[in-house]
Amino acid sequence: MMLIDTHAHLFLDDFAADLPQVVARAEAAGITHIFMPNIDSSTLTSLHEACRAYPTLFYPMVGLHPTSVHPDTYLHELSLVRQALDQSEAYVAIGEIGMDLYWDKSYVLEQQRVLDQQLQWAMERRLPVVIHCREAFTPIYNVMHPYRHSLSGIFHSFTGTADEAQHFLEFPNFVLGINGVVTFKKSPLPEVLRQVPLERIVLETDAPYLTPAPHRGKRNESAYLLHTLAKVAEIYELPPEEVARVTSHTALKCFGRTAETT
Repeated sequence: MMLIDTHAHLFLDDFAADLPQVVARAEAAGITHIFMPNIDSSTLTSLHEACRAYPTLFYPMVGLHPTSVHPDTYLHELSLVRQALDQSEAYVAIGEIGMDLYWDKSYVLEQQRVLDQQLQWAMERRLPVVIHCREAFTPIYNVMHPYRHSLSGIFHSFTGTADEAQHFLEFPNFVLGINGVVTFKKSPLPEVLRQVPLERIVLETDAPYLTPAPHRGKRNESAYLLHTLAKVAEIYELPPEEVARVTSHTALKCFGRTAETT
């Protein structure tokens, strides 16, 4: 069974002490690809080191995360993203990018500008994007909607309403990233997903964050994707192997890859 983690941060310090063991558990769980979104310039070195250590398992992205957007540094941070894109063709996507108004609403305009610039680069380079959206559905939708037929990618960690899901699915080349949140007892996500075609979702962990049940409260890791897979299979009333097959095919297509060439 091929299983793909479309979003994990295994290059963070949380995994510094036992990354080989984390990788071994992921591979034992059937995971063949782990796509790794960058955060900002402070994480680029560790991202590159991890991907060099596991070149057939880890696939890097580059981008400026919205919570790292600050008025005095964002232009410099953006220039480093552009520099990274110019210097290497190894990046499989621009991400993670987007808007986050959960912690701080002070920099809405700056986050919009940063998002728009990175979308422009994605279109120029024909790269998919991985979108972070937290308490920011309307501004993200407004920034991205004019480009909806020119962009492709993933709306990462989708936890929105059925109406928001349908609006995001207006973007024909985008899918919804589903992670451990779907396993939470009070999550409304299972009901929302019943209105979303299986072909329009992919699976992710967001490790070390958003750990699925029954491991809530612990560090998340890619092997725990099996718990998300089991819950999604239950929602769609399909065997886990079929959900893994469909979501893996969608994930590889999204990142412009095939099982044979990666």
